[in-house]
Amino acid sequence: MSSKPSPTLLRRQLGAELRRLREAARKTAAEVAAELKWSESKVSRIETANSSIRNPDLTKLFDLYQTAEAERTRITALATQSRQRAWWEAYGDALLGAYETYIGFESEAAEIFIYDAVILHGLLQTVEYAGAIINSVSVGERPDVVSQRVSVRMARQAVLTRDPPPKIRAILDEAVLKRAVGGTDVMKRQLMRLLEIADRPTVTLQMVPFDRGAHRGVDGTFTVLEFANETEPPIVYCDGMTGGVFRNRPEEVRRYLVAFESLRTVALSHTETLDYIQRAIREFE
Repeated sequence: MSSKPSPTLLRRQLGAELRRLREAARKTAAEVAAELKWSESKVSRIETANSSIRNPDLTKLFDLYQTAEAERTRITALATQSRQRAWWEAYGDALLGAYETYIGFESEAAEIFIYDAVILHGLLQTVEYAGAIINSVSVGERPDVVSQRVSVRMARQAVLTRDPPPKIRAILDEAVLKRAVGGTDVMKRQLMRLLEIADRPTVTLQMVPFDRGAHRGVDGTFTVLEFANETEPPIVYCDGMTGGVFRNRPEEVRRYLVAFESLRTVALSHTETLDYIQRAIREFE
């Protein structure tokens, strides 16, 4: 993994530390919010890494939890690190909050499990394909915002060449490979790029054919991120029209991983999938 964790991952560690302090003080999030005259959602956002915390608020929590001086010093240093800017924060106006948080987690993931039923995952897209997708869902947005979103999607792909790169296990519905996003020429080049990515030893690609009928993926697409550090539990990200949602409770994550394993059993093998993509490329000619 990279030697310098992303601010998102550091915020997650900070949130876990503050939740630990709160639980040790035997206080609920609602009680903390009431005593500090905060909203309960503020406490939740801090503990789930969806919001940063400034030192004055951090001091209020320390005082409330009667935190020892050594702990205050260590956690304050962690909070300071977590407020450092990451590369994607320069595009803040173009990113929804949950997506911005997701990018931070993705940049640190050791394994990425992907199930897509409509379009290709951002890590697998060409710039033409990404542009076609983002333009189609950004009606009414300023051109510069649309351009920034495409740039961010392409910049995310640096994770593919990170040292070491994450292991990527992607399962696609057949519709993803049939849909001519951007037109036949764009789709042909996209499929050729998909073959290049799938040729990497850290990437496994499978497709669920139409003839498999209903399966565990009919509930929607999802991405599961696992981390090399055992203290960082896996998380699930589900994207949507109004933004993404994270699932991090162990029972929720387990359900998605079970669904992923079920999808693997009904999908074509990696080799069979690559053969299918080769045939699909010829169909787009």
